[in-house]
Amino acid sequence: MTTRANPDPGKDATEGATDDALWLSAPEKEAWTGLVSLVLLLPGRLESPLQQEAGLTLFEYLTLSQISEAPERRLRMSELAYLANGSLSRLSNVVKRFEKRGWMERWADPDDGRYTIAALTDAGYDVVVAAAPTHVRSVRQLVLDQLTPADQQALARIAEKLRVRPADLA
Repeated sequence: MTTRANPDPGKDATEGATDDALWLSAPEKEAWTGLVSLVLLLPGRLESPLQQEAGLTLFEYLTLSQISEAPERRLRMSELAYLANGSLSRLSNVVKRFEKRGWMERWADPDDGRYTIAALTDAGYDVVVAAAPTHVRSVRQLVLDQLTPADQQALARIAEKLRVRPADLA
């Protein structure tokens, strides 16, 4: 259990511990618990207004948003899955629904047929533009307004340090 606090705060967390039983110090546990809370709780809080006002899940909004900012509003499905933080199969299901609504199109990459290109239609662009104010308002209320500019810079620095990107997307 590496996420429990050190049972003896007066001792070094690693003193007498084996590799599989290293305890977190109180500050480490606080940092870890804070990160887990952000990762697990914040997405739901960001999604709720999107669902109520735009009928979109957070993943659907991120999919539309990421592709709307890409050159020519086109991306390889694998890159879009990474940017929207979802599996390729999950993205394929969402894009299939979006295709039925006329929001997206996809086709084999003419440069490399192993890949599929996804493109946002004008109708899909209109959807993301209409939903964006709801999302931005939530981001400001739940995150940015709570942080000082120094906090925001620290958060960006931490996110950059923790980011893991596949080599082909770097």
